[in-house]
Amino acid sequence: MATIFNILLVIFFLGFITQGNCQCPGVSSLTIVQTKTGKLVANKPEWKLTISNTCICSQLNVNLACNGFQSVETVDPSVLSKQGDLCLVNNGNPIAGKQQFSFTYASDQEFPFKAVQSQVGCS
Repeated sequence: MATIFNILLVIFFLGFITQGNCQCPGVSSLTIVQTKTGKLVANKPEWKLTISNTCICSQLNVNLACNGFQSVETVDPSVLSKQGDLCLVNNGNPIAGKQQFSFTYASDQEFPFKAVQSQVGCS
């Protein structure tokens, strides 16, 4: 009887660990950091935005809130495409687990981007 209990306990524990390692809370595991690059584009400071995926799983179809975003520097639409009040990052392609994705834009001030949607891709 004790052996069966121990086996069930080990299975439960392993299932708990596996689930904890493969599930991410979505956008809350995406961090955004912006820094000035030191360059000027049309007399506006250039900003580098870096999205870090702190989860071990990939996140795809990452959308940022970007209502009112404008840049005097052209941002490649495959990098950031505006769709209404949202901007799709990296054409919807995944940001791999524990990896970063960056792009630059030029504006008088840092734009307050916020991650609002993503899909977690864990296998």
